[in-house]
Amino acid sequence: MSQARITIDRDFTIADVPRRLFGSFVEHMGRCVYTGIYEPGHPQADERGFRQDVLALVKEMGPTVIRYPGGNFVSGYRWEDGVGPVEDRPVRIDGAWHTIETNAFGLHEFMDWAKEADVEVMEAINLGTRGVEEARSLVEYANHPSGTYWSDLRRKNGAEQPFDIKLWCLGNELDGPWQIGGKTATEYGRLAQESAKAMKLVDPTIELVAVGSSGRSMPTFGTWEHTVLTHAYDEVDFISMHAYYQEHDGDAESFLAESVDMDAFIDGVIATIDAVKAAGKHTKQVDISFDEWNVWDQVKFNDVESVEIAKAGWKKHPRLIEDTYNVTDAVVVGTLLNSLLRHGDRVKIANQAQLVNVIAPIRSEENGPAWRQTSFWPFERMARLAKGRILRLAVSAPQIETTRYGGVDAVDAAATWDEETGRVVVFVANRSLDEESDLTVELRGLTGLRVVNAETLTIPEGGDRHTANLETTQDSVHMVPLAGAEVVDGAVRATLPPLSWSVIELA
Repeated sequence: MSQARITIDRDFTIADVPRRLFGSFVEHMGRCVYTGIYEPGHPQADERGFRQDVLALVKEMGPTVIRYPGGNFVSGYRWEDGVGPVEDRPVRIDGAWHTIETNAFGLHEFMDWAKEADVEVMEAINLGTRGVEEARSLVEYANHPSGTYWSDLRRKNGAEQPFDIKLWCLGNELDGPWQIGGKTATEYGRLAQESAKAMKLVDPTIELVAVGSSGRSMPTFGTWEHTVLTHAYDEVDFISMHAYYQEHDGDAESFLAESVDMDAFIDGVIATIDAVKAAGKHTKQVDISFDEWNVWDQVKFNDVESVEIAKAGWKKHPRLIEDTYNVTDAVVVGTLLNSLLRHGDRVKIANQAQLVNVIAPIRSEENGPAWRQTSFWPFERMARLAKGRILRLAVSAPQIETTRYGGVDAVDAAATWDEETGRVVVFVANRSLDEESDLTVELRGLTGLRVVNAETLTIPEGGDRHTANLETTQDSVHMVPLAGAEVVDGAVRATLPPLSWSVIELA
């Protein structure tokens, strides 16, 4: 059994836990909207077509903010198509995902759904095929009270009161050659700057997210962020990050270490932001919106699924990247959440992509059931339990050798302390595939604590690291008690199972 030690001190904190860190993403892609959150005629749909079984799982999972309506979809989207009487809305082709968009579900429907789900809306605008005029018109439609063309049209369409959307994305992945209306950094930086100015003239209270590079491996990464922010630093509040991870050729050790890449990615973007801030003598602070992240088998999508979608022709909401997540995937998701929480001083928004069916923690079937994937559990536990201040940790653990990242700690962790309640929560993963870890958590300045709950997600009895939750076996993988966790002589003692993500609550 390996030995690992974590030291936490109540006086060494990073930042308050940003509530927007626990966000999700709904895109008009595959079956996320249609037969996901929205399916008129389903036995559990209400009169608006909202699936109540899916909605119950969303509320249980606890996302705080949801990005909508894309994603790649938004770069060819006309928001006006999704408002007004449904019978009058146009049917369009969606070039991003090679599908037919009926526009039966649009802005009003999503705002009603978001109110029901009790989530903040993060609205994305189209800066691919559209520009400044369309951006400011949408803000006026959504947020202006009344007495103007666009605000009165919203009222005519059934929303007397403004939607009051505060958080807006200035496009999506516009450095990507796959993006409709892709741009150079200079082209996008100027467009983002001018769109932001126009939008804030309509509503000066909104917050804006500029598009960062589509990924750390992009040739544009680094220079794109620098150029965009050189133009738009004073007009925007956040810059975006996107990252997806997968297991390559059975290399589970490297896959379980992917949060090392996320850490480095975040640190690199922070350095670029701060370089622009210093060079431009800016006083405000731009932070990060990590508004797409998850585990995703992109090789399968690029080599198989995208080809099949194209061959199948134009269809309404086909199955698209409906990855099935297993125990290994869930532990990786847990470590990615740990990374985001550790960077909560600068990563103020994060959105797991996506919410339902499309690489999602929640799955549903048309006219059928809905259920939790394995990745549901780390998100739900952290969204519910991470409160107060983020603690700065000192971790000492054996190294695991990986092909992609060299030696990495066998144990990965994050923790929070709520001064009001005195509760401390430790989120900790054991990356080892075959060895338990004897964990000690030293508690400095935190006296009188006891373990009130300890749980773990790990390989279930009779299963293996590939065990997943399926329609026929929906509860194979879930959080189970972590036996033996206790406070002894001012330190937490626990034994972490191999391949596990655990939560230890102290009060």
